[in-house]
Amino acid sequence: MANEASSPNRFHAAQALLPQGWADNVRIDCLHGRIVSVAAGAPATPDAQPLGVVVPGLGNLHSHAFQRAMAGLTEVGGRSGDSFWSWRELMYRFLDRLGPAECQAVAEQAYMEMLESGFTRVGEFHYLHHAPDGQRYAGHAEMAARIAAAASATGLGLTLLPVFYAHSDFGGAAPLPAQRRFLHDFDGFAALLDGCRQALREVPGAVLGLAPHSLRACTPQELQALVELAPGPIHIHIAEQVREVEACLAWSGQRPVHWLLEHAPVDTRWCLVHATHLDQDEVRGIAASGAVAGLCPVTEANLGDGLFPMRDFVHHGGRFGVGSDSNVLIDAAEELRLLEYGQRLALRGRNVVSPGALSSGRWLYQQAHAGAAQALGVAAGLAVGAPADLVELDAGHPSLHGRSGDALLDSWVFAARGGAVRSVWRDGRQWVRDGRHVHRDGIAARYRTALQRILG
Repeated sequence: MANEASSPNRFHAAQALLPQGWADNVRIDCLHGRIVSVAAGAPATPDAQPLGVVVPGLGNLHSHAFQRAMAGLTEVGGRSGDSFWSWRELMYRFLDRLGPAECQAVAEQAYMEMLESGFTRVGEFHYLHHAPDGQRYAGHAEMAARIAAAASATGLGLTLLPVFYAHSDFGGAAPLPAQRRFLHDFDGFAALLDGCRQALREVPGAVLGLAPHSLRACTPQELQALVELAPGPIHIHIAEQVREVEACLAWSGQRPVHWLLEHAPVDTRWCLVHATHLDQDEVRGIAASGAVAGLCPVTEANLGDGLFPMRDFVHHGGRFGVGSDSNVLIDAAEELRLLEYGQRLALRGRNVVSPGALSSGRWLYQQAHAGAAQALGVAAGLAVGAPADLVELDAGHPSLHGRSGDALLDSWVFAARGGAVRSVWRDGRQWVRDGRHVHRDGIAARYRTALQRILG
């Protein structure tokens, strides 16, 4: 799908957040979607695209795109002991209604909404591999190719993380019938990775990693083989639920993160998704490893997971990013807002996460931006060599009017609702104009059609 917007080679921002801080009159020169020079205090030129307030696009480090179609459909009370685990059973039943075309249409809707909210790249934790009966599609990576097509159609940067899933619980327990669409043996998964490489060839700037789903879903031997096979970033669900921690202790005598740090070469390539339930040794261990904690505050709140020990983790130098996970609500600022607010409620204070003099909004944004870039395997920031992923805030928005510098980010994160993002450029190409994706109408129409088939 061709993009109708222009792709200028030069931008001029009235204000921009550079790695070293805010600057005025910033000229950004690009070539083939990459930043080749950045100059502050530069005059505007006729060949430059004029922009107002610009920040680097934020990475969304954890998404299950297909779950966007479930948003709002699991909020019915009355079930005894409703929890993550009962939600998972509903999700399994929902899967039977998703074919390749529906999967692509739902992913396009989710990716469009990510761009409109300020996300410019997604880590797609992709485990929906097979047909509803569990059989492989003729094209082994058919569903991954649909994710790649959705990224191309919307312009969102993609780090594809095909998921290895072979067991239902610790110790290599047999998978459940409801998990049939996820399952691979090791050779089949290696073939899937090859298919994913082919699918990503036409996606500009795409990155391929992989994801052992969890310590429940793969054995120690399979995990070791996956690490050796990994072409890029490695993401894993871990310690999301107390029941998971208890089951891991029963299986191994260790908590999940303890076990992982002792038995796997966890380093800067890794993203530990959720990692909600940690003891102090695990907090220190993740921070020391250089891995990124992948936090998904909106989904974690929706599922009742619990709160990550953020202040202790930050104290030890831990790195983090945010993701939209179940996509029950897609909003970059909301993830950061809830991350801080959850800690304020737990600690009964204000501005409790930022350890230094920076404002909470700026600190959260910069840290989440750096953490997501690391976890998604890309360079980032308004700096030479990084992709030209630019988010222009609407300085005239009621919540941003009259602000400058850090107050702009604080007001976007903590005070603004819809409409604060004016335009989004990804790889130097405009995909959001006046708050709307340039292909919004067509994407929304395809989504509605798919939803009618799914829910009907």
